[in-house]
Amino acid sequence: MFSFDNTYVRDLEGGYLAWPPSAAPEPALVRVNRELAAELGLDDAWLDSPDAVAVLSGSRVPEGAEPIAQAYSGHQFGMFSPVLGDGRAVLLGEVIGTDGRRRDVAFKGSGRTPFSRGGDGKAVLGPVIREYLLGEAMHALGIPTTRALAAATTGEQVHREMMLPGAVLTRVAASHLRVGTFEFAARRDLGLLRRLADYAIARHYPELAGWPDRYSALVQAVSARQAMLIAQWMSVGFIHGVMNTDNMTISGETIDYGPCAFVEAYDPKAVFSSIDHSGRYAFGNQPGIAQWNLTRFAESLVPLVAEQPSETGEPLGVDAAVTLLTEIVTAFVSQYDAAYGPLMAAKLGLAQVDPALITDFLELLHAHRVDFTSAFRRLTDAVPDDDAKGLHTLFAASSTHPDGPTSALDLWLGRWRDASGGSAVASDTEAQAERAERLARMQAVNPVYIPRNHLVENALAAAIDGDLKPFDDLLEVLADPFTERPGLGHFAEPAPAEVTACYRTYCGT
Repeated sequence: MFSFDNTYVRDLEGGYLAWPPSAAPEPALVRVNRELAAELGLDDAWLDSPDAVAVLSGSRVPEGAEPIAQAYSGHQFGMFSPVLGDGRAVLLGEVIGTDGRRRDVAFKGSGRTPFSRGGDGKAVLGPVIREYLLGEAMHALGIPTTRALAAATTGEQVHREMMLPGAVLTRVAASHLRVGTFEFAARRDLGLLRRLADYAIARHYPELAGWPDRYSALVQAVSARQAMLIAQWMSVGFIHGVMNTDNMTISGETIDYGPCAFVEAYDPKAVFSSIDHSGRYAFGNQPGIAQWNLTRFAESLVPLVAEQPSETGEPLGVDAAVTLLTEIVTAFVSQYDAAYGPLMAAKLGLAQVDPALITDFLELLHAHRVDFTSAFRRLTDAVPDDDAKGLHTLFAASSTHPDGPTSALDLWLGRWRDASGGSAVASDTEAQAERAERLARMQAVNPVYIPRNHLVENALAAAIDGDLKPFDDLLEVLADPFTERPGLGHFAEPAPAEVTACYRTYCGT
C-alpha cells in the first residue's frame, strides 16, 4: 500500500480544492506497471488484491491520501484562461520511492471536479491506454516523462463521439507543477506565489534554496531543463501537439499525451493534432513555443524577482527585474542549441557538432520525404564497411524528386565520412575497433522502434474491443527501442504515406 506524504496540501493552501475521486461502479484493472510499482515500494501481492482494484480505479481513497484538484491557469493556443485547474484529475498525494525520490500519484478520468467547466471529468479507455503506452515509450528512450502506474476500466460507458468504455489512469510524476500553476498564483496572491516558488525550488532545484537571487535562478534552471527536454523531443521526432502553458512542467518532464505523435516522413511543419488548425505546435515550432511559454513563466515571477537585492543591496525593482528575466529567457536559444547539437551529433556518430552537416541531412530527409527514425538507424549500417545501401533504398523508395536522391545523398555521405573518420581502411585493426565503437554509440541513440502512429491506433482499437495483445506486444517492443530483433520488422516500418497524411490525434484524456 502507498505511504503518502502531502507537502502540496500543507504548503500551498489557496492553490487547490480538496476533492475526492468518483467511485467506479464496476472497476477492473487493465494493466499495472509493476516495474514502476516496485520503485514506489508497492507490494507485488497487493497489486493482485481487490483492494488494489478499488484504489487504482478511484473507488477507494487509500489511507494517508488527501485528494485535491489543483488550480492553475493556462495560455491555450496563445489565449489566456485565468482558471483551468484539474477538470478530470485528482492528486492523491506524494510517495517517496525506494530510490528516495518524491513523486506525485494522481488520477486522470476520475470524475468531475470544481474545475470541470461543464465536462464530465471522465476518460475513456483508448486515450488512457495511449498515455500509458507513450509514457513508457518515452521512458525507454531516456526522455523525462510522467508514467502510468495503472490503467483501470470503470464499468460504465462514457459518451464521446459514441459510447466508449470509461477508464481511469493512475499517473506518476516528479510533480504536477506547471507554468500555468505560476500564472494562477501570480494573479491571486503574492504570498501564494512566493510559497509556490519556494516549494518548487525545494522540490526540484534544492541547490538554489537560500540564494538571494533564487527566483531569477529558478527561471534559468527551468529554462535549461526545458531546453534539454525539447531537444530530446526533436532528436526522436516527437510532436507533443498541445504545448499550452498548463502542459509545461517545472520539473522538465513530458506531461499530457493527448494529441501527440511521432514524425514519419520528416517535415518541420508536421501537425497531427486535430485542434491545431494554424500549426502553432508543429514539430519544428516546438523550441520557439517552449521559449514563449518560458516567457509567461518569467512574467509570473516578476514581483518576486523585483524584490531580489541589487548590487547595492536595494531591491532590483520591476524594470530591472524585467530586464534580467528578458536576458534569461532570450538565452533559451543558446541553451537549446547547446542541448540539441550534441544530441544530433551523437545520432550521426560525430565527435564534434557540425551544424551544417546536421541541417543538410535533415533537409535531404525533408526534400525526399524520408522516414526520420529509419534514416538515422540505416545510417548506422554505413559505419562498419561504408555500405549505405539501406539508406539509399529508403531514399529511392520515398523520393518524388525529379532528379532522384542519389547524387545529393552521395555528396552528403562523402562529407559525413570525412567528418566522422568513416573512410578509414577497413582492414586496419585499429580502424575497425574504432568503427565498432562508433557503431555501438550510434545504435545506442538511434532507436529502431518508436510508437509508430498506426501501431498505437491499432493497439487502442483492439483494447476497446477487449483484445490487449496488440498493446502488450507493442509495449514489450518499445521497452527496448534500440536493439534490433529478428521477426519484429513490422514494428519498425512507417505507415503508408496515405495513412500518415490523414492521421489526426485528439485531446482524449
